[in-house]
Amino acid sequence: MPELAEVEWFRKQWHAGVGHEIVEVKAHSRKYIFRGTDAAALHQNLIGQKLLRSNRSGKQMLFEFSGHNWLGIHLGMTGKTHVEPTDFRQGKHDHLVLLQPDRALVFTDPRQLGQVRFHSSKAEPDWWKSRPPEIDSRQFDREFFDRFLNRHCKAPIKAALLMQSGFPGIGNWMADEILWRAKVLPSKRIRKLNANERATIFRATKWVVRRSLETLGKDSSDPPKNWLIHQKWKRGGICPIHRTPLKHAAVAGRTTAWCSKCQR
Repeated sequence: MPELAEVEWFRKQWHAGVGHEIVEVKAHSRKYIFRGTDAAALHQNLIGQKLLRSNRSGKQMLFEFSGHNWLGIHLGMTGKTHVEPTDFRQGKHDHLVLLQPDRALVFTDPRQLGQVRFHSSKAEPDWWKSRPPEIDSRQFDREFFDRFLNRHCKAPIKAALLMQSGFPGIGNWMADEILWRAKVLPSKRIRKLNANERATIFRATKWVVRRSLETLGKDSSDPPKNWLIHQKWKRGGICPIHRTPLKHAAVAGRTTAWCSKCQR
């Protein structure tokens, strides 16, 4: 599933369309991807309008159009945004196509676990305004971090890192990366974390997010070779520091990798 940095990269794919008018909208309106959304409103409100700007929050994207129109996209597990020529032929998995004079802005999702939302109003949609603070912002500070962990003190620390209400954009591989760098066992209960472990997890969370945005989020480059992600999914993957085999188990329902020497 795309995580924070990958979503940032996909958001930028539609940058070529900023400032240009939408001349036609093609949507598979009966697909699950449009659940809870009036797909007909896309045709009624977006044609003739210009794409103005976009933003990202966690794993969500918001595209603002002229005429006070807002398009929200969640990529789910297999969703992606891309730009195609104007003669692009819409396939069964291309659920939304916004045609401009010189290009087509396309949202594709084979498994339909993503979501398209539409809102027409001067103000941002309520589902966007209620989002938690971004991890790379000043609002995501130790006070917010500790308050959130305290509310989930019985949970394993990895489970908390996967909660989008506290750690927007963090997914499976980023959570493992954070805890490996913090030298904390993913299955450790939050109530058993000491003050130093909490501080280390907080710093590691900020660092992993910033660095991933600088690599994956900038141009979809791979993270540096000394990151755990390059070994996490390999059969016989090893710790980049100790070169010892990684341990694997399900934590919070997700396949989890850790080093028995780093994370005791």
